[in-house]
Amino acid sequence: MKKGERAKLIYSLSLIGFFAIFSTTISKNPVLSLYTESLGASDILIGLIAAFSPLAGILFSFPMGHLSDKIGRKKLLIISGIIFLISPLFYLFINSAIWLIPIRFFHGLATAILGPVMSAMIVEIYSKNKGEKLGIYSSSTLIGRTLAPLLGGFIISYFANLSGLLNYKYVYVAAFLFAIPIIILILSLNDGQKKNINGGNFYSDLKYFFSNKKIFSTAFIQMAVYFAFGSLETYLPIYLSSKGISAYEIGIIFSVQILAIALSQPIFGKIADKIDKRVEIVFGVLIMGFAISIIGLFSSVVSLLILGVIFGLGLSFTTIATNTYIPEVARKEKLGASLGGLSSVMDIGHSAGPVITGIVITYFSFSAGFITSLVISLIASLIFIINNKK
Repeated sequence: MKKGERAKLIYSLSLIGFFAIFSTTISKNPVLSLYTESLGASDILIGLIAAFSPLAGILFSFPMGHLSDKIGRKKLLIISGIIFLISPLFYLFINSAIWLIPIRFFHGLATAILGPVMSAMIVEIYSKNKGEKLGIYSSSTLIGRTLAPLLGGFIISYFANLSGLLNYKYVYVAAFLFAIPIIILILSLNDGQKKNINGGNFYSDLKYFFSNKKIFSTAFIQMAVYFAFGSLETYLPIYLSSKGISAYEIGIIFSVQILAIALSQPIFGKIADKIDKRVEIVFGVLIMGFAISIIGLFSSVVSLLILGVIFGLGLSFTTIATNTYIPEVARKEKLGASLGGLSSVMDIGHSAGPVITGIVITYFSFSAGFITSLVISLIASLIFIINNKK
């Protein structure tokens, strides 16, 4: 791929990331927990439903990363774009919370493909400044993640007087509309990838991922990060709602948090290209863990905005470093598979977070549920340090 094409490509990839994450985020934050609760679901069922989207990532991110090494990135991105487009329509036709389980799983397939394939594409094309370019792409996705809760909360509040569940269903109409540009942009891509038809098979790549202690311990850090993030996005809206905070204000809290991540990603990406990524990884996950552990002690919008920013900066610092550290310790021909494995383990955390936190909240308290994320972060940090000393 020519230099001029590389310079333009990052903008196309960033737009795809923006629309994709906007569409999927507005489908779940803050609407999913509130929609599910309105359908009569218990706290445990709410956590279970939230877990099924990342469950798709657990099962499919590694195979999709491996497959993208073989057949090319663009073909898989087209499949992802189609899923992004049609998934929001399914939410419009249900009247029982249990149906959200297969819908969330199907919707999760889109991000299960998008995450590792996009990361592999960017790392391959921009090998010398991969941290900076991943930061730009990540910021675009996070801008989408920032704006989505704001618009979703506004739609819910604006149409709150409508009968039934229409105010929630209008959110899913918006998700569909914002998914239309995704498939258009993907079809126009030139990924410039040389397919790795002579690389390892699925099982050898899987064995490589689990046997490489540096890669697997890095993935465990990513799991801890998204354990906390999944817990927060699922139960913070319910916690705040119980304190009398409106859906619109909840949307603002999440938007400011994600905005902090979006603004910091390019900066942290440049830092990751220059410093020891291991330090960045550990520092970030510990900051994030301590921030979420004290959220249950507060109930005002201002205090939660501050804690949300601290949590977001810790998450940003960690994730940009993990995504640039993996290409440095993985073999080139196994890049897609390694990043797919990273996404799969990450989604284990994203899936387990709402379930485990929901159980802790049910039997203890919201504060105890949020502290669980700190415990997981401390364990992950210790494992990473032990396996990445040299």
